Amino acid sequence: MQLSKYPLITYKETPVDAELTSHQLMLRAGLIKKLASGLFSWMPIGLKVLRKIEHIVREEMDRSGAYEVSMPAIQPADLWQETGRWEAYGDLLLKMEDRQGRSFCFGPTHEEVITDIVRNELKTYRQMPVNFYQIQTKFRDEIRPRFGVMRAREFLMKDAYSFHLDQPSLDLEYENMGATYNTIFTRLGLDFRKVRADSGEIGGSVSHEYHVLADSGEDEIGYCDEEDYAANVEMIEGNTAPNGGKLSFTRGIEVGHIFQLGDKYSKSMNCTVLNDKGDSIYPLMGCYGIGISRIMASSIEQNHDESGIIWPEPLAPFQIIIVALNKNTEDTTLTKSRKIYHQLKESGYEVLLDDRNERAGVKFADADLLGIPKRLIVSERGLDNQTIELNFRDGKNKIDVPFEQLVDYLEKLDV
Repeated sequence: MQLSKYPLITYKETPVDAELTSHQLMLRAGLIKKLASGLFSWMPIGLKVLRKIEHIVREEMDRSGAYEVSMPAIQPADLWQETGRWEAYGDLLLKMEDRQGRSFCFGPTHEEVITDIVRNELKTYRQMPVNFYQIQTKFRDEIRPRFGVMRAREFLMKDAYSFHLDQPSLDLEYENMGATYNTIFTRLGLDFRKVRADSGEIGGSVSHEYHVLADSGEDEIGYCDEEDYAANVEMIEGNTAPNGGKLSFTRGIEVGHIFQLGDKYSKSMNCTVLNDKGDSIYPLMGCYGIGISRIMASSIEQNHDESGIIWPEPLAPFQIIIVALNKNTEDTTLTKSRKIYHQLKESGYEVLLDDRNERAGVKFADADLLGIPKRLIVSERGLDNQTIELNFRDGKNKIDVPFEQLVDYLEKLDV
């Protein structure tokens, strides 16, 4: 991407209604645009980050053995009435009617829909266990949307649902999903903990949350890494872990939640299958969610400074930004910058070229704000010395690299 062709609009001032750092920086960097309370448009650079999160989640879910589906966002009321959640879910459920007067809701979650699919399509034990997942826009009519995409009304979520003949099978998939989540959040470059939690309105017996550690988190958790233990504070008795280890306390942002639902939904919706003895049984369910858009804000909460975002490599919208310190549009630094831009793109790098006719201070400030990991600066001094300045957004020392060695040098950094 060349910034001279992209209408990047950044802001020095902090938006007055943005409380969290992530909300402030996402607006200032032009990653999102507010449409209404709790509703945001994703601009091209922000969307690139979102798609990278999706890609990692999708890779690991596919690797886990789950099958991707896509279910309707708008769901008929009668499914929710079968489970009693049409009323129980409360005002968070956005309800509507079509032209025939039939009631629907904008789905905040899809337990009812997937159970309806399974009860109509899966009949015997030979078709189980099975795990279906999707990545889809959800809607919850929050009474007070806040913190930008952290607690928006419309959000992007990965939700998965597994079906099992017995408890050992459900336990096995629950552990599989737990291990998959550990891999996902590690690949995303997040400092996180798996936390014992309450099941809330989803229901079920066993539940764990995944929290990104951040001072701005809404939840307080206690953890003991020596025992690999963490829990919400309301579930902790005393000041020690189960085996006597010392607890540390911090705040966390929930980015994932896994549940064992049991037969709550299969029984209420009369979803049955035949087991290997020919008996009709209600399959047991598991439910596994990840807040895709929330991860992006959580990462910023962990990775920023006073100048802007500091993206971890896996989430960065671009690997490299080239800053051309040009004095005018015919400047030789601009010509060289464009050559390097095309050279790096041909070598497989994701590159952003700042070829705007702007002052150096403006370009450096925007580069800091956008948080791209590696910055290449093409200057007159560098042209005289046949070098390009490489520095790093996370504060590492700057390096002058000869032009002819640039690609080789970058490849060694990435090994």
